[in-house]
Amino acid sequence: MSSNPAEDLLGRGVPGCRGHDRQYVDEQGVAVINGAHVILYSHDAEADRAFIRDVLGFPGVDAGGGWLIFKLPPSEVAVHPADGPPRHEFYLMCDDLDSQLGEFRAKGVEITRPVSEQRWGKLTAVRLPSGSELPLYEPLHPIAHSL
Repeated sequence: MSSNPAEDLLGRGVPGCRGHDRQYVDEQGVAVINGAHVILYSHDAEADRAFIRDVLGFPGVDAGGGWLIFKLPPSEVAVHPADGPPRHEFYLMCDDLDSQLGEFRAKGVEITRPVSEQRWGKLTAVRLPSGSELPLYEPLHPIAHSL
């Protein structure tokens, strides 16, 4: 525990407490933003959760009744201009896309798109058990999540 009661109330420095390692604070030192929560909608949520747990190996918590919420790797957000209606996309990033795809193939994961070289990175996608695609990319630009 911290020797500062205000820090104890915020959970700073207390592993597992809400507020631990919060980066964005207001003028009074109160945590404002502590992470991002991504939602994937699925036609077979149980199978996709098992894929995230067993194939991707992401640790998670049971939020109650078997409802799993997974810890994600470090993340970043980019805002792109939209010609049509605004939308959101979710990509997993990796340092070596070819190596990662080899691991997925060894586990029987279907690669749904050939690797394409974009100016910002190498892009592909894998099939989730529900049938939807999960895009992956290897960035060729500076990454923000390590700042």
